Amino acid sequence: MPLPIVVLILFAALLHASWNALLRAGNDRLWSMTVMCLAVAVASAGIALFLPAPAVASWPYAVLSGVLHVGYNLFLVRSYKVGDLGQTYPIARGSSPILITLFALAFAGETVSASALFGIALVSGGIISLAFKQRRLAVPSLPYALGTGCFIAAYSVTDGIGARLSGAPLAYTAWMCALWGVLMPLVYIGLRDARSLFAQRPGFITALAGGLVSLLAYGIVIYAMAEAPMGAVSALRETSVVFAALIGYVFLGESLSVRKLLACVVIASGTMLIG
Repeated sequence: MPLPIVVLILFAALLHASWNALLRAGNDRLWSMTVMCLAVAVASAGIALFLPAPAVASWPYAVLSGVLHVGYNLFLVRSYKVGDLGQTYPIARGSSPILITLFALAFAGETVSASALFGIALVSGGIISLAFKQRRLAVPSLPYALGTGCFIAAYSVTDGIGARLSGAPLAYTAWMCALWGVLMPLVYIGLRDARSLFAQRPGFITALAGGLVSLLAYGIVIYAMAEAPMGAVSALRETSVVFAALIGYVFLGESLSVRKLLACVVIASGTMLIG
């Protein structure tokens, strides 16, 4: 994989960990996530005005991805309700690279080298090990965290195929994110009401900023998936758990043990094999 692509993906990983930390730190995570999506919708619609439309063949993938992203949002919010960032995030992110590699093989005919496959396995294994406590995987939100990982795999492969068919990955990203950003507020209003969504609350500006950060992070990932194998891109992106572990330790008061540091070494080793 070209070094510039690797560096871009690692930057996206840092951005991704940052907005997840913002979400985990909030009191009303469903509201925070929905405000993030509003920011994504407005920014994406504005960007789309200055880009050529993606090819028609990619439109069904953009619609499907928008729906899958809403499912991902709901599962992620639910998993953070009962689990901390240092446990929930590794399960969700660690399960997805292997799933994406399998889905990409099945639906996109994509293969990776033996060394890259071993690197992906190292990254996934290292990430999931971060969720263990005293050799036990005691995660209260485990079903939702695994469900989040499945949604990540599904929308990632959908977007990888859609971006390649679009002929314009950035335009595809803008269209898909605009749709996703509109769907999530509609779901929120259905679950609650419009008044609470648009009420001014503490954390409103932070949530808007988080939405813009998430848009940039995923735009980079979609661009990378159009240029490189999806499973390898996903594994590199999931190094965000290393950043999440550090952010959780520094800003959220979560623990950072020797075992977690060793897991980070395993993840870095897998990253080097992929890169």
